[in-house]
Amino acid sequence: MITKNKAMKKILTRGLLIILTITPFFTMAQDKVIDQIVAVVGGNIILKSDIENMYMQNQASGITSDGDMKCEILEQLLIEKLLLAEAELDTLIEVTPSQINQQLDAQIQQYLSYFETQEALEEYFKKPLPLIKADMQDMIKNRLLTQQMNSKIVENVKATPSEVRAFYRQMEQDKIPRIPTQYEYAQITIYPKVEQNEENRIKAKLREYKKRIEDGTNFATLAVMYSEGHSARDGGDIGYSGRAQLDPTYAAAAFNLKGDRISNVVKSEFGYHIIQLIDRKGEKVRTRHILMQPRPTPKAMEEASKALDTLSNAIRKGDISFDEAAARYSFDKDSRNNGGIVINPNTRSSRFSIEQLPPDVSKIITGLHVNEISEPFKSIDQNSRQNVYKIIKLVNKVNEHKANIQEDYQLVSNVYLESKREKMLQDWITKQQADNYIHIDDTYSNCNFEYRNWIK
Repeated sequence: MITKNKAMKKILTRGLLIILTITPFFTMAQDKVIDQIVAVVGGNIILKSDIENMYMQNQASGITSDGDMKCEILEQLLIEKLLLAEAELDTLIEVTPSQINQQLDAQIQQYLSYFETQEALEEYFKKPLPLIKADMQDMIKNRLLTQQMNSKIVENVKATPSEVRAFYRQMEQDKIPRIPTQYEYAQITIYPKVEQNEENRIKAKLREYKKRIEDGTNFATLAVMYSEGHSARDGGDIGYSGRAQLDPTYAAAAFNLKGDRISNVVKSEFGYHIIQLIDRKGEKVRTRHILMQPRPTPKAMEEASKALDTLSNAIRKGDISFDEAAARYSFDKDSRNNGGIVINPNTRSSRFSIEQLPPDVSKIITGLHVNEISEPFKSIDQNSRQNVYKIIKLVNKVNEHKANIQEDYQLVSNVYLESKREKMLQDWITKQQADNYIHIDDTYSNCNFEYRNWIK
């Protein structure tokens, strides 16, 4: 737990989400043995080794505390068990293999950045990487379950403008956060032309895969081998999705499937697919797919770059405005009708810190002046389509400053919302303490817990 007196920092970083970090990876460094039970929450137990291992992780990460860190860790685990127990009772909360694998890969990358090499990581855990991953499966699953439960508890929290303004007026000056330099930019995106024979080739390959599956080949195996989507490593499984979460043509095909039938080739904004229905729950379907993207020729890529270069020169000369050029020529449907302005998916505002920008954009935007237009560059679009060409315009740059209600309303609103969500979660925890059997070993009876009702 980060030092307690940093209250605003705790809100800004969603301190309570730290609670959701299930017993850390240090647990897996040791063989599982019979251990001392230090707490029971409903039907779940907390072991002494859970606390010791999390304590080791905190020390290795440089995390300090003004209080007793082991007591703080125990309270984190107690809250986690309450959330997990509730999540397991909720039939609408579930975790797919795809979600687990994505989180697992991200966690392994984090560990590798700490240990620097795979060999050092394996030496620490005293086991090869595949076994490390196997040991982490339940940890990741529980983390995702409790995150979903946390989100469900606070999903209806809202903030009115008057509440946000009142919250800002009451903030202590030294608690008002500083905002890093932020950028607003517009873009025009062009896809190189793809030859019809290339599209026909892709469709023929997918029809071949469909026939192989219908003849007995495992769909997931072919997805791992040939799909170009992010879900390939999960056998093409994208989990449960509603119609609004899917490309319209993909959704139409998926919701029309019966049993385990394979769709015909479907064209979406991502490329071409064949789709298999895994399960249906109400208004959601769980599907797997094989995605393939047609490739433009080198000549087509060069022509796309030249077309953008000509367009950017026309904008610079004033023959056409950037807004009009975006509306007429940009392939990016999310920004072309908004003058090319790109929206930050994390905040739903048009501002990005340098860390939030796509890497290819961040390299270029820092060298632009406001209203300056870049040269064409090769990029990847929001649908992970390769071989896309862009020009960008720096619309605005806001230098680092202390947050204010005029320029940073959305951020202040987010801070206020987090404080309201934290209060709602605190109220939920207090109620769960009263409704659940909780026992804590006497060795922790002197802990100064944030919540007073753990020990009854």
